[in-house]
This record gives sequence, C-alpha cells and structure tokens, in this order.
Amino acid sequence: MAALAFSTAHFGSKPTPLVWKQPPLSRAFSVSLRRRERAAEQLPRRLVVVGMDAKPTVLVAEKLGDAGIKLLKDFATVDCAYNLSQEELRAKIAACDALIVRSATKVGREVFESSGGRLKVVGRAGVGIDNVDLGAATEHGCLVVNAPTANTVAAAEHGIALLAAMARNVAQADASIKAGKWERNKYVGVSLVGKTLAVMGFGKVGSEVARRAKGLGMQVIAHDPYASADRARAMGVELVSFEEAISAPDFISLHMPLTPTTSKMLNDDTFAKMKRGVRIVNVARGGVIDEDALVKALDSGIVAQAALDVFTKEPPPADSKLAKHEKVTATPHLGASTMEAQEGVAIEIAEAVVGALKGELASTAVNAPMVPAEVLSELKPYVVLAEKLGRLAVQLVSGGSGVKSVKVTYASARGPDDLDTRLLRAMITKGIIEPISSIFINLVNADFTAKQRGLRITEERTQADSSSENALESIQVQIADVHSKFASAILGSGEIRVQGRVKDGVPHLTKVGSFDVDVSLEGNIILCRQVDQPGMIGRVGNILGEENVNVSFMSVGRLAPRKVAIMAIGVDDHPSTQALKRIGQVPAIEEFVFLEL
Repeated sequence: MAALAFSTAHFGSKPTPLVWKQPPLSRAFSVSLRRRERAAEQLPRRLVVVGMDAKPTVLVAEKLGDAGIKLLKDFATVDCAYNLSQEELRAKIAACDALIVRSATKVGREVFESSGGRLKVVGRAGVGIDNVDLGAATEHGCLVVNAPTANTVAAAEHGIALLAAMARNVAQADASIKAGKWERNKYVGVSLVGKTLAVMGFGKVGSEVARRAKGLGMQVIAHDPYASADRARAMGVELVSFEEAISAPDFISLHMPLTPTTSKMLNDDTFAKMKRGVRIVNVARGGVIDEDALVKALDSGIVAQAALDVFTKEPPPADSKLAKHEKVTATPHLGASTMEAQEGVAIEIAEAVVGALKGELASTAVNAPMVPAEVLSELKPYVVLAEKLGRLAVQLVSGGSGVKSVKVTYASARGPDDLDTRLLRAMITKGIIEPISSIFINLVNADFTAKQRGLRITEERTQADSSSENALESIQVQIADVHSKFASAILGSGEIRVQGRVKDGVPHLTKVGSFDVDVSLEGNIILCRQVDQPGMIGRVGNILGEENVNVSFMSVGRLAPRKVAIMAIGVDDHPSTQALKRIGQVPAIEEFVFLEL
C-alpha cells in the first residue's frame, strides 16, 4: 500500500493507487471479549442473546473436521447439510443460531434476511471472508468469525513445495515421464542456494516462508509497509521498498491479501521492472496478479516460470492460457489442504462459534463495533475523522521502515472519565492497517490485531477550552521512527504528524507537520511544499482544471511570508499521472504527495 509521492527531482514510476472502502457504521450491541492474550480489558462484559433455545442449533454447510464437529456437538445441536443450494440454505437458516461455511457457500443479504433475526454467528472455516456479506451481517446483529491461524504452516509449506518444484521442473518432468519420454536436457533446473527471494507480505505465512527459505540457503528480502523492521532483522530478512522487492530478486513469493490496493498488483508495468528470468510463486489470492499480463511476461521471457496455487477465477476456465502454459506449475488451491491444517481450522472455528453462542467473543471476530448507542451517536462524526487521519498518516510513510509506534492525542474539554475513546482508537488502527490486510478492524479486534503486528498505539489527552460543547476539539496522529514520502510532514522531533477536527459535521485536516492547513477530508488530497509566492494557487488550479479535475477545497499554510508554505488541495477525482507530473514540474514546488481517502 503506498500513496502517490513525488518530488520535482525524482518524478518517476507510477505506484499502485489506493481505492479505499468506507464501511457503514453498524448498529451497536455489547459483548464480552474472550482472548488468550489480555489486550482489551476495557470492553463491555456481556453479549445479550434473546430468544435462544436452551440448546442452540448450528448448521454446518460444508465439510468440517471431526474434531470440530465433536466440539460443536458437546454444546449444540449440529445439522451437517452439505452442498445446499441458496434456496435450501435460506429455508434452513430460520431454524439455526449459527452457521459454519468454508469458501464455497455464499452467505449474502438474503440469507441474513431469511434468518428472521435468529442467526447469531457465522463462522468461516478459513481466513478469507469474501463469501460473507459483512455489512448485512452487522445490520442484522450477526457476528462473523473466522479461523486465521490454523493453516499458516500448511500454506507456508506449500509455498516452499511450489518454489522447489518450479525450480527443478518437477511437474513438467513427471508429465514427460508419464508420456513415455526421457528428456533430461530439456528439464535442467536452477539452484535455490544463493538466490534472492522477495517475500511480498511479511505476515504469518510470509514470515514462515522466509524462515524456511533461509534454511535452504536463500537470501531473503521482504516488502510489507507494516512489518516490524526489528522482527525482520532478527530473522535475517531485510525490509525493502516495493520497487526494490520487484526489481532485485530471482524469485518472488506472494503472501498479501486481495484488497482494492493489491488487486492486480503484478501487472504489465511491474513485470517490466523485474529482473529478466524471475520466477514467481503465488499461494495468496489469484487476483493480486493480472493473469493476462503474466501470460505475456511468460511468453516474452521476463518471467521464466510461475508456480500458482490460486487463480482469479477458481477453477480456471478450461481454455485458460495461464493454467495450461508450459512454464506454469499449477495446483488447485491446496495451500491449506493438509490433514493437520484441516483439523486445526475445524477446532479453531468451532471454539469461536461456541464462544460466541455462550456470550463471549473470540479475537477472530471481523465485524460489529460494540459501543452503547448514545456513545456511538456522539462520536459518529469523529469516527470518520479518526479513520481518515490514520489513512493519511500511514500514506505519508515511505516503504521499508515499518510502522511500530503511533501516538494519538485528543484535545477535549471533557474530564478523563467522561470520554470513551476506544472506538476512535479502533478506527485509527483501522485506517492504518486495514487497507493492506485481510483482517477487518473494529472495536473488538483492533488492539489485538495491532499487537499481533507489532504496532504500539498510545493515547494522550490535552485540555481544550472548557466552554466548548464538543466532545472533541481535535485529534492528532503521530508516527515515530519512520521515513516520510513528504518531508514537510515530519516534525523537528522526527515524527510524522497530521491533525484534524470536525467542523459543521465534516472532518477537516488542520495540520500537517508544523504547518497549519484547513481542508475537508472528502475526496482526495494533494499536498505541496512550495516557495511562498504569488500565483501558486492559480497555477496549480489551472493545471487541475485543464485536466478536468474538480477542486473542492484549497488551503495554504506557511511559517512566514515568502518562505516555505504547504498547499493542501482537496480534489473530487483521481488526477492522471500526467496532471501530477505537470504539478511536479512547477518550479516553485519542492515536493508533493497525492493521498487517497
């Protein structure tokens, strides 16, 4: 995930643009939090389940391991009904308190509507939850949980298996032997020892792949904007920028989630920057690769081989050029398909579902912020501000340094015990982490997720004007120990700082670094550092106007007349690369950055 950042001296490559999602606020209810790690002791203590029978009913709609079924049966009535049509699922769901699915069953709005309010929890036996309508689940008061940890080792092992099989042409040679041929010279492979592997996504699976690749004698680098640099160094892995991660290695292994930011991350542009003869492994999600572009890269020799466990459409079409390509080793989404992983997933999801039905909430919950309705109503405008400040701050971080420490400061006239900031902290965490993660951040899992990723968030309060009737005067977000794509966002003490407030119900950005600005946090923002001189607003405005980009707000903050100034421009559209390049060529502009909200 990266913001578009340029300086006038280094305008160059076109980074992948961000497309942010803005989920609706859900209706609130209270839960208790059950965690193995004590990360959120302040959460409310009880989920009230009304009208549930003494023994709840759990519908298991796809095959689940025996250990998970046994655990469910110890607590509930279990109905195992596989391969249900959507009509059959909707007919059954009204009699069920919980539903467990894998990836094949679609749990859409119609399913929640058909439940008549009885369905209390949906368990996804696995990581991805693309097949569950989270918005509809939350609207209907239904908790959604997944099982994100049990298949980590299995996925990492499969990644290494594909890496080795691809390097030594195992699948192709096996097919040749079975066809009655003996082609030793045709299937000469390449060694792994001493080669550089780039791990794209240094989370649970990516770090396990890195650990095993080091054991094979490979040099390992990694790209992940939110990975801890200290943790990577402890494993002998160097965190690098996206550009270096795609241009330097001999092998690339993909382990990022499929989000709007990562969709088709590997495309014609990125393949063109790779070392000729690179080899690619994908055990993440098919959509992170532009499959047509990969076919072209294989045909041209830019990519020597690819090993793919996932495809954009599964199963791939019978006439898929990629799946049938002679330089591709393919498996049918087997990353989590070991007996041990399947049993582990079954137990993990069964525990989460039973816990939810008991009135507890596992740390794997992926929806439903839980705050009293009156608190949610008061903080609603600040919730939007908090998330957008998190998104802005993290887009100002340059890759490779790793975000580890975030400080949030609230200016309020309220007393320390009269302002509940848990939801605001969760939304800042959401803005920082969610765009590059398969985890959906909310009040329930924000602290836990931040802790897992080595992200420390501290909060402070300052006393605002005591006559103010607002719950908050401002929110400030600072990120320490990082480099910035926009140097002017760095304070003298070295932290990136952004600050905002709510004006007439609309979130506004009011400070960047040491500079005061005033721009509505709607649409997108361009920040420019410039020499303070007449005509700058008109010159930049003309460029955007000629490119048919509508300007919604424009604000200039300066430290002194005719010195350095920051211009903040709110735009409704996504400027073209050409428009941004023209802005960067204005002589008085020293640096600028484009930020998506």
